[in-house]
Amino acid sequence: MKKENTPIIPSETIINKIFILRDEKVMLDVHLAQIYGVETRVLKQAVRRNMDLFPNDFMFILNDTEVDILVSHFVIPSKQSLGGSMPFAFTETGVAMLSSVLKSKRAREINITIMRAFVSLRKTLLNHTELRLEIEEIKKKLKNQDKNIELVFNYFDELMDKQENSKPRKLIGFKRKSGN
Repeated sequence: MKKENTPIIPSETIINKIFILRDEKVMLDVHLAQIYGVETRVLKQAVRRNMDLFPNDFMFILNDTEVDILVSHFVIPSKQSLGGSMPFAFTETGVAMLSSVLKSKRAREINITIMRAFVSLRKTLLNHTELRLEIEEIKKKLKNQDKNIELVFNYFDELMDKQENSKPRKLIGFKRKSGN
């Protein structure tokens, strides 16, 4: 028996199926169909019957250039694998809307797991952003230190040049006669 919070599919599997397209984190219909356990054409049919639930900020159809990019990055095996129709890309809100279109218990459970994966990804990206900001702050501080260190070395070089270019100094003091 499955525990209440145990996901059907590991979050890592889902996170690996989230891509950035048109500055949006999206999942492709082919991957969602695999996760939901339905054929891609069945998922697309359900969406097409309910297009009013999927405005452009929920779902969009990829263009040829985007498909070429996904094929070149091995996200999808080939254009031929699409069966002549362009993939649908679902944003986080579009994926949430899918549970109302695919009305099975599995779809609802999968949706919960996918939403958790999106939240986890968002947290990870936020942590990386905070880390980047901290690194940039450290770089700024070190940059100023680099200037100070460089200034010290410049002064040191000037002092060395002065010593090399100065006339030999006369020795001061008593001379001993050799032989005593």
